[in-house]
Amino acid sequence: ERLAEALMKDGYCYKYDISLPMSVFYESVLVMKERLGNDVTRVMGYGHIGDGNMHLNITTPEYNQDVMDKIEPYLYEWTSKYKGSISAEHGLGFKKRNFIHYSKADSAVFLMKQIKTVFDPK
Repeated sequence: ERLAEALMKDGYCYKYDISLPMSVFYESVLVMKERLGNDVTRVMGYGHIGDGNMHLNITTPEYNQDVMDKIEPYLYEWTSKYKGSISAEHGLGFKKRNFIHYSKADSAVFLMKQIKTVFDPK
């Protein structure tokens, strides 16, 4: 229950909340470990198997733009390839808004914007 807090002891934590089919659920961790290699301290994932929600966490001693460039958009492309979602239980937020097209069709994004306007016209 305190994994997220413990990961901060490594330094900086890149956090992702993605959903994936069960057939590739943990593979996201293995793929990112291989891709990032010794550039990172740790790659780990935990989540909700029942709904395919993976909390993928990657740590480095401090923020590193080269590591970020290896993660994004690669992770979103990989997630899309398996028909997953780049935004699972914690929502899209401002950091992922420019990447939504990896998970949703343009028509779905348009409809979501219309719905948001009803509840939040600003």
